[in-house]
Amino acid sequence: MDPENTILMELESGPVTIKLRPDLAPQHVARIKELAREGFYDGVVFHRVIPGFMAQGGDPTGTGTSGSDKPNLPAEFSREPHIRGVCSMARTANPNSANSQFFICFDDATFLDGQYTVWGEVTEGMENIDALPKGEPPRNPGKIVSMKVAADA
Repeated sequence: MDPENTILMELESGPVTIKLRPDLAPQHVARIKELAREGFYDGVVFHRVIPGFMAQGGDPTGTGTSGSDKPNLPAEFSREPHIRGVCSMARTANPNSANSQFFICFDDATFLDGQYTVWGEVTEGMENIDALPKGEPPRNPGKIVSMKVAADA
């Protein structure tokens, strides 16, 4: 494990370890680490959780319509497949609109390949992602208790 490229996310359902992929998306990995180090994600909910598809979070308002105050990122699309445990950036119809929102795939979602920026993969704790309350939005959405870079933990 490379502590500088590992995210430790604590959910109400338990811990999740994410291996970052700077080889695929260096700017997006830098943004995730920057926001995690600022405490941006602490207390933020997963506002869109679709069984068999993905869990989306990273919007401080919990509505899916907002992001951080930092500029949007240019797309860093790759051939990496969107499969179970893959972490990728959410965006609007504009490919260069990723900011702070991300999603974690529950299952094969390869129809997204090449259209969204993959920045990491869950290596431990996927059962805690599976346990997130479902819905768009969930009645009582699951929350990120804390999200840290392992090197800082």
